[in-house]
Amino acid sequence: MTVTLADVAARARVSPATVSRVLNGNYPVAASTRERVLRAVDDLDYVLNGPASSLAAATSDLVGILVNDIADSFFGIMAGAAQTQIGGPGDGSGRAGGEKLAVICNTGGSPERELTYLTLLQRQRAAAVVLTGGAVENPAHQAAMSAKLAKLADAGTRIVFCGRPPLPEGDALVAALAFDNRGGGRRLAEHLISLGHRRIGYVAGPPERTTTRHRLEGHREALRTAGLDTAGAGADGDRSSDDQELLTVHGPYDRRSGYEATLELLRRAPDVTAIVAANDTVALGACAAVRDQGMRIPQDISVAGFDDLPFSVDAVPALTTVRLPLFEAGARAGRLAMGKEDPPPGGIATIAAELMIRGSTAAPRG
Repeated sequence: MTVTLADVAARARVSPATVSRVLNGNYPVAASTRERVLRAVDDLDYVLNGPASSLAAATSDLVGILVNDIADSFFGIMAGAAQTQIGGPGDGSGRAGGEKLAVICNTGGSPERELTYLTLLQRQRAAAVVLTGGAVENPAHQAAMSAKLAKLADAGTRIVFCGRPPLPEGDALVAALAFDNRGGGRRLAEHLISLGHRRIGYVAGPPERTTTRHRLEGHREALRTAGLDTAGAGADGDRSSDDQELLTVHGPYDRRSGYEATLELLRRAPDVTAIVAANDTVALGACAAVRDQGMRIPQDISVAGFDDLPFSVDAVPALTTVRLPLFEAGARAGRLAMGKEDPPPGGIATIAAELMIRGSTAAPRG
């Protein structure tokens, strides 16, 4: 026999309207009454009719978290942290009293898939959407994203960016938490330059991603300041005008790309003394390629990454990298999505990056 909302109300000795208020969390209810209703829900094993509830309310109990690849620690850490804030108070009661269901949407880095998931979440009247990681810098896609997010926001969905800058038309956002990728890239290059490196190769991510562009811009800003400008001309002026492009190889954010791109980089410029990788996963591939060429790290060539993923400190030697507070950013995004925290001034917050100097970088020999 199906348990109804009226059955719960009778068990808790309250009106059906009060039960609805407790389960939807959209109206203040006395703590003792709320406890009595939730106990009745547990005793009767009542299951709220989600689709009907979402039609009655502006939104449902669903929150979408969009990631490029949940198997990538960069996204997994942020998504997991966001879910800790979205899932409820975490009191261990197992009760459904205002918590939300977080659904991970794995886009595989596809702009089309990103839009598809947003459409599906719109149909489900999602309470909130958290979009993680860098965005594709394509005007047509950006326009489509702005239009889609505006429709979601108009329907009552809270939209939060985590680890990505706002869109040119970003009025629909509750907040954008953007990592300081430029500053991190600059400080990492400055560290290598301070050690005496002048020929620094860069294994970059996909060129159409905001994360790639911002990190590379920071890197090249440091080179310009040091007299090693984006044309690659040093103090002696003997570098060709396209030298900096020669020292940059683009590819996906994965280990295989790091390996293959590093081999290409060493083929193009065998005199490089340091390699900066797009992220820590790419850096592991770079390290493997360097070793397979018979070179030692850091004695023969320095290698650095970005993100400070958990395995970075356990690499041999430990990886110099730039720490992004992924868990903290994800948790904050979750709180913003749930309305537990006020948005930052102007809706945009830049999250600082911290340089982590470890054994994989050292002064060049000779």
